[in-house]
Amino acid sequence: MFISKFSRLGAHAIKNLVKAPSFTPRTSYLPVVHNHFLRTLRQEPFCTAVEKNADEGSEEKQKISVTFVDKDGEEKHIKVPVGTSMLEAAHENDVELEGACEGSLACSTCHVIVMDVDYYNKLEDPTDEENDMLDLAFGLSETSRLGCQIIAKPEIDGIRLALPAATRNFAVDGYKPKPH
Repeated sequence: MFISKFSRLGAHAIKNLVKAPSFTPRTSYLPVVHNHFLRTLRQEPFCTAVEKNADEGSEEKQKISVTFVDKDGEEKHIKVPVGTSMLEAAHENDVELEGACEGSLACSTCHVIVMDVDYYNKLEDPTDEENDMLDLAFGLSETSRLGCQIIAKPEIDGIRLALPAATRNFAVDGYKPKPH
């Protein structure tokens, strides 16, 4: 809708420029064209809002079950909205998953271990960048992944993620970022 209104404005301007008398460098035609644009905008309201797709609304409401198992064996069951990373979900639910780089693939402090191979196989393959960071992770295993790269989707509903006993944080002061 916005584009069609904008196109009509362009057509009005071209008509006025064609009708406009020739001008010399001393006369200015810009205010005339500018004022015409403003009048047209005032006459024809337009909206820049975007309608949400019906699928998007249902996807936001859909949640999956995730269980985090800490180094002491204590389990924390949480519901995670589809499309959310496990790092974000952990931060929102007070799970001790560090994520020093805040999900920018610059550290391995959100390292998690997928406890069931079937769930691990349902995840997308790790990228080269993720594999490089996993090489730095403490307690690496065959089913290790970075929590920031595991995105909640219906296929992994019920996934169990173990937190390693320690992380290798390169921050000298032990900085732990807080979720936004």
